[in-house]
Amino acid sequence: MCRAVYILQKRNTQQRRRAIIECLNTNGEVVVDELARQFSTSEVTIRKDLAELENNGLLLRKFGGAVLLPKDASELSNEKLSSRKIAIAKAAAELIKDHNRIIIDSGSTTSALLPLLKSKIGLVVMTNSLQVSNYLLEQENEPKILMTGGSWDTQSHSFQGKMAEMVLRSYNFDQAFLGAAGLDLEQGSTTFNELTQLSKVMAEVSNQVIVMAESEKLQRKIPNVELPWQSISILVTDDLISIEAKQSIEKHGVAVICAKPL
Repeated sequence: MCRAVYILQKRNTQQRRRAIIECLNTNGEVVVDELARQFSTSEVTIRKDLAELENNGLLLRKFGGAVLLPKDASELSNEKLSSRKIAIAKAAAELIKDHNRIIIDSGSTTSALLPLLKSKIGLVVMTNSLQVSNYLLEQENEPKILMTGGSWDTQSHSFQGKMAEMVLRSYNFDQAFLGAAGLDLEQGSTTFNELTQLSKVMAEVSNQVIVMAESEKLQRKIPNVELPWQSISILVTDDLISIEAKQSIEKHGVAVICAKPL
């Protein structure tokens, strides 16, 4: 239990949200039902708090709670990533050949690819993420970096909008590497963010679309479909995915790679 909130009872909205951020900074993660008990309020109210804090770029919601956002490129190092994300990134990186033209979407799972690109030669990388571009610009192999530009979205911490879509459509790519907030066995990848058009354009301009997502994302019930399965070539996930779920996804024509952490 977070010391910042365990003695708190009723507070006004702004005080409560400040205390949530303090708790998040202390623990790195908060859980909706625990916060509701600690603040003597409803889970609905806490979810509204987390949604507003996410809109202001202060946290990232996940199923049942929220986590801290990475603040800079140094947080993309392996020490800050789960073993399953690292395994997924290694499996995805094996799909990239020298001189490929690739898209890397914003997100912690796709960002796990970055340290693995050091051995690749002649890459062209398009991204809508400042963190991704800043990290790659520091690499000795000097991949060519392209930025989508567009309107900054505080919820996804990335560029979105018509201008970003127009820039993407000016190119064609070998591969697009995209994350997912959730996975739906029938529908495809899902997201909390209602801005899904850029992901669709990334898929449209790429010969191969690789979604990188931990198997636990199948447990998240998220309303917005980002990419339908027919737009996805490969799902790279971890070895905890059930045989039934794997087979269900494969029925949509998607290849499923199950990465095993070391």
